[in-house]
Amino acid sequence: MPKVLTITINPALDKSTHVKRVLPEKKLRCDEPIYEPGGGGINVSRAIRKLGGDSYAWLLSGGPAGEKLCDLLKKEDVEYWNVPTKSWTRENLMVMEDSTGDQFRFGMPGPKIDESEWRQVLKKLEMLEQVPEYVVASGSLAPGVPDDFYLQIAVIAHKRNFKLIVDTSGEALVKAAGEGLYLIKPNLGELAKLAGKEHISAFEQEEFAMQVLDEGKCKVLVVSLGPRGAMLASKESGIYYVVPPTVIQQSAVGAGDSMVAGMVMGLLRGCSLDDVVRYGVASGTAATMTPGSELCRKEDTDEIYQWLLKHK
Repeated sequence: MPKVLTITINPALDKSTHVKRVLPEKKLRCDEPIYEPGGGGINVSRAIRKLGGDSYAWLLSGGPAGEKLCDLLKKEDVEYWNVPTKSWTRENLMVMEDSTGDQFRFGMPGPKIDESEWRQVLKKLEMLEQVPEYVVASGSLAPGVPDDFYLQIAVIAHKRNFKLIVDTSGEALVKAAGEGLYLIKPNLGELAKLAGKEHISAFEQEEFAMQVLDEGKCKVLVVSLGPRGAMLASKESGIYYVVPPTVIQQSAVGAGDSMVAGMVMGLLRGCSLDDVVRYGVASGTAATMTPGSELCRKEDTDEIYQWLLKHK
């Protein structure tokens, strides 16, 4: 059992292509599509693999799209366990318009998951003989899965003594944080919800980040600030900002998942929390340098990380 296990409840088969121009009511001639396995936890596992690490990806998938997704994970040498579902796995589409460089992303709703299917994940997690050091529960919840699903995983985390990292949004995040997590990565809007506010400004983010920590909702809080990097908040390190260098961006798809993967790699290496976030920001920034839904590349990540170390 690797030290890292990822859980993806609402995976997707991601399809990306190029077209000269997007026009209404016209037959658009697209390039040959590229297929990639997608979904929060799956992308974290894929990025960990690209960064030289190992993880165990758990997912629920079904139908032809689910079979294709699992085949792609095999090709990327990502170890996985799949819960077969009666419903077919969703497919997402991303189209790059070559004439403008604009990117069009079409996200499909997930299939309805039966209770007997999603409960298999919780049961297996409770019964594991070898407990991973970190479990990453990431992405949206599929229809049919209760919004306290990640909370139920958090309860198991306390029983089995593993560190739970959650990267999601809405009620799923709010409820899970109520149990006390190891690390969460909200954006400013999600931080506002965690703090019980409708919205917060950049001037208030430090105050509310510490409030979330004081309420015991997590031990480590990393607020994603988009192109401005990230803010780390913890009792151990206080408030710390990591601002990435300016790079030529091709696509932001997968940047957040790559960031989580980078932070997990930093944790596994025993880095200080500021270096953990530094490597996470490097990974997330590296992902924006790749086309389509491709994730971070190790050589780009390491180069950006070294730059960040020089510019502490």
